Amino acid sequence: MAIGFIAAGINHFWHPESYLQIMPSYFPIPVVLNYAAGIVEIILGALLLVPVTRKFSAYGIIILLILFIPVHVYMIQMKGCMGGSACIPEWILWVRLFPVQFILIAWAWWVRKST
Repeated sequence: MAIGFIAAGINHFWHPESYLQIMPSYFPIPVVLNYAAGIVEIILGALLLVPVTRKFSAYGIIILLILFIPVHVYMIQMKGCMGGSACIPEWILWVRLFPVQFILIAWAWWVRKST
């Protein structure tokens, strides 16, 4: 989980355009939010590696994943077609929202107990 969040955080800097495309238009300062999310993902991923901070980090990841839900809902509302890129099939967006997002939350909940 730590490696995944660190990699995802780095990706916010490596491919910011892909994240900016999926942000709802009602989000203020999307560029800042994108980089802030990347920084938070990197920090929380790194803190998962330290037993003393693992519980704090896991709770932070759970909050972060909940905060990302509006982005997933927005992608579904847009039928997976954002920013002129190829459209993502709607069923994949639903899978990302329900099983995947909630499995990640459950995984973080489980990881918090392994301190």
